Amino acid sequence: MTRANATAIGFVAVLLWALLALFTVGSAPVPPLQLTAMSFAIGGAIGVVWTLAAGGLHRLRGVSWKVYAFGTTGLFGYHLFYFSALRLAPPAQAGLIAYLWPLLIVLMSGLLPGERLRAGHLLGGALGFAGAALIILGDGAGLSGTALPGYGMALLCAFFWSGYSVLSRRIGDAPTETVAVFCLATALLSGMAHLALEETVLPATPLAWASVIALGLGPVGLAFYVWDIGVKRGDIQLLGVASYAAPLLSTLALVLAGLAAPTPKLLVAAALITGGAVLAAMASRRADKDVTQRSAA
Repeated sequence: MTRANATAIGFVAVLLWALLALFTVGSAPVPPLQLTAMSFAIGGAIGVVWTLAAGGLHRLRGVSWKVYAFGTTGLFGYHLFYFSALRLAPPAQAGLIAYLWPLLIVLMSGLLPGERLRAGHLLGGALGFAGAALIILGDGAGLSGTALPGYGMALLCAFFWSGYSVLSRRIGDAPTETVAVFCLATALLSGMAHLALEETVLPATPLAWASVIALGLGPVGLAFYVWDIGVKRGDIQLLGVASYAAPLLSTLALVLAGLAAPTPKLLVAAALITGGAVLAAMASRRADKDVTQRSAA
C-alpha cells in the first residue's frame, strides 16, 4: 500500500467523524457513556467479524498485552475526558479546546522517525484551528473561569487522542485487527462506568435505534480502523491538518438535516480549513520530493 493510498484511507475517518454529531443528536435520549458502550460494542463486533472472515485471528495472538492496553487507554481515555469536559464546561468552548488534537498531531509528528515538520504544516494547522474556532465558537462566547476543571479535561482529551494517533506509528507492526479488541475493551469499560454513573435509557424510537447502529458502524466503528491505517502508513501531518474538516462537514451535515442554520461564518471557516489543508499538502509534497532527491543522490 502506498503512502498516498494510506492517507486517503485515513481521511475516510474524518468523513465518518463528520456524522458523529448528527447521529448523536438522533440517538437521544441515550446517555453518553451508555451510548459509547453500545456503539463501541457494534464497532468491535464489526472488527471481529472482519478478522474472522479474513482469517486474521492468528495475528492477534502474537500481539503484546501492552499494545492492547495502549489502544484501549487511547480510545476510552479520549471519550471519558471528552464527555466529562462537556459536563463540567460550556460545550462549545470545551469542544474547541478538545479540537486542539489535530494541531497537536502535526506538532508531535515532527518527533517521529522519517518525518519532517515544515512551516506549511504549522501554518496549515493554525488556519485549520482558526476555521474550527469560527464554527465551534459561533456565538462569540469567551472562556468561563468557573469551568476550569472542564477545560482541563478537554485539554487532556486533546492530548490523549493526539498521543494515541502519533504513538500508533511507533507500533506500526501491530495489525489493524487489534482495533477490534480496543473497541470491545472500551465498550466494556464504558458500560461499567455507565452502570456506576448513569441511569439506563434505551432508544425510544426506530430513528434513535438506527442512529445508535449508524454510530457503531461508522464514526465509532469503521472510522477507527481506517484511521489506524492512515496514521501508521500514511502522511500523518497532512491527516492532522485535514482533520479540521470534521467540524466543518459536521455542521454542514446538521444544516442539510435541518438541525442547524447556515451562516456566512461557514464560508469563511471553509476557506480557512481548505487553505490550511492545501498548505499542509504542499509542504508534504515538498518533503516527499526532498526525500526522493536524497535517495536518488
